[in-house]
Amino acid sequence: MKRILQTLFVFTFLLLNVSVVYRQEEISLFNSKGKPTAYIDTEDGLTIYMWSGKPVAYLTKNGENLDVYGFNGNHLGWYESGIIYDHKGNVVGFIKGAVDIYTEYEPYKSYKEHKPYKSYKEYAPYKPYFSNSFSSTPLSLFLLGGVDD
Repeated sequence: MKRILQTLFVFTFLLLNVSVVYRQEEISLFNSKGKPTAYIDTEDGLTIYMWSGKPVAYLTKNGENLDVYGFNGNHLGWYESGIIYDHKGNVVGFIKGAVDIYTEYEPYKSYKEHKPYKSYKEYAPYKPYFSNSFSSTPLSLFLLGGVDD
């Protein structure tokens, strides 16, 4: 009986530690229809991946702002209070709870592809006044503007 309890204790200890080590903090990004489209991996340099696993952009701190840059060096927009804004100040994507829109169920994500090297960053434009309106550009196209094909 003592041996079984020891084995159970060790198994439980290992299970808890392994789950903590492999737990990654990923924050889902939703499009204007509430569909999960991309996610931010906070343990991978604030990298933004498409749901397919393709790395497309990353967040970088610029004073009080978080800028969204593509790996191609293009400044795409801003991330503020859980919302991604484009250069016109319109909402392109959001995290759950940041906007009063129903969000769909999040299916399994595909495996992450290797990140490309970050190109030299262009200067960020002046930040516009942010609106509550959604951009006409879908979140997926907005983020794919950060990759070279």
